[in-house]
Amino acid sequence: MAKAAKAPAQPQAKFGIIGMAVMGQNLALNVASKGFPCAVYNRTAARTEEFVAGPAAGNKRIIPSYGLKAFVASIKRPRKVMLMVKAGEAVDDFIKKLVPLLDKGDLVIDGGNSLFKDTIRRNKALEAKGILYIGTGVSGGEEGALHGPAIMPGGQKAAWALVKPIFTKIAAQVGSDACCTYIGPDGAGHYVKMVHNGIEYGDMQLISEAYFIMATALGLTASELHEVFAEWNAGELNSYLIEITADIFTKVDPDTGNALVEVILDKAGQKGTGAWTSQNALELGVAAPTIAEAVFARCISAVKVERVAAAQQLVGPMDVNWEISRGEAIERIRQALYASKVCSYAQGFALIREAAKEYKWDIKFGDLAMIWRGGCIIRAQFLHRIKEAFDRDPGLANLLLDPYFKGILEKAQASWREVVAAASMMGIPVPAFSSALAYFDSYRRSRLPANLIQAQRDYFGAHTYERVDRPGSFHTEWLKE
Repeated sequence: MAKAAKAPAQPQAKFGIIGMAVMGQNLALNVASKGFPCAVYNRTAARTEEFVAGPAAGNKRIIPSYGLKAFVASIKRPRKVMLMVKAGEAVDDFIKKLVPLLDKGDLVIDGGNSLFKDTIRRNKALEAKGILYIGTGVSGGEEGALHGPAIMPGGQKAAWALVKPIFTKIAAQVGSDACCTYIGPDGAGHYVKMVHNGIEYGDMQLISEAYFIMATALGLTASELHEVFAEWNAGELNSYLIEITADIFTKVDPDTGNALVEVILDKAGQKGTGAWTSQNALELGVAAPTIAEAVFARCISAVKVERVAAAQQLVGPMDVNWEISRGEAIERIRQALYASKVCSYAQGFALIREAAKEYKWDIKFGDLAMIWRGGCIIRAQFLHRIKEAFDRDPGLANLLLDPYFKGILEKAQASWREVVAAASMMGIPVPAFSSALAYFDSYRRSRLPANLIQAQRDYFGAHTYERVDRPGSFHTEWLKE
């Protein structure tokens, strides 16, 4: 049993982290490596002891404490305390314990994947006590936390001023730019991280569908798939997810000698941020179908036992071939992937734009693209194009309307349609590709079939409808002649 360490006579740490799981440990090492002495604390003392004896051994800028009071006392005022604990009750529990130990002007930071509505609530409650609060997205996983993540802080501007010198140092760097900027008040940072994760869901599903078509319809082996994705990563699809996908196909399972990816169960997990993004899109009335389909794809993957049973009973197309060369097919899939990716990002930015209006956040959309260029999971070469789009037109309603992205979609459209049609004819599910194309087709249409839906609603529920030829709301007695 560890003995409670005495607080130092003079506070030494310039930053403090609560929660010594791998993310918390790596962030602490990152902070210390940038010259900021960092206090660390974990509810279970053994975890802190393991960290100090292991990864932090000999690091004089890591200051461990084994009691919360000693931990707080070890940090210079105004204190900056970052929570790296499980989202939900654990955050509220630690805030409750911290508040009596903090002074007015101190700062609490939640670095987990908290629901932005909880962050808004906590920000308001702590502000009333004179304590500053930041909810920040931290993207990049364990490696990003250690070497430089993308950081998306939201809270009071005074809170951002306190933490800016540290966050901009520990964030990923692209050229002379830190992948961190102030997002906006209260829950803005966690909201943007939530949508970032939703876009990540879409990206991963789109890449998986491209892989599945090439493996199923074209018969590409793992080594051939590695070559395809490596080549794609050298072009306009260059991104972290394409890069790691190419790497994945090189890994061989030592037990079977087969490609490791082929012995991994086709049953994907999720932690909820994709679902939160989809739920909020529904709440705000913003179309984000590709993100939602990516979530649903994981849901249907989870019913593996049912799918295995259904495969014995439900019959799809038989012996349908794609009557083009393998090389042509791969290029068309690449174009379809890029076009679908553009639509997925367009949906994410449209959602952030509507949320900014709803929650009164002054978000700089181009800045988001810039801080996502490094550290985070969705970092990609084409993100600077999004920055350029919003520089050209800060009021841009949708990325699809920007000249650059409009050109991408025009160029890819024929291939995109062929890929979706061919996959459908062969019975290969491509929900993300299909939803992205439907989004594009819906957005580019001046007229959709919603007029009939309005008529139906008025028929059975007297919900009224609007007309194309004059303003106002109207109702028809449909059963009267």
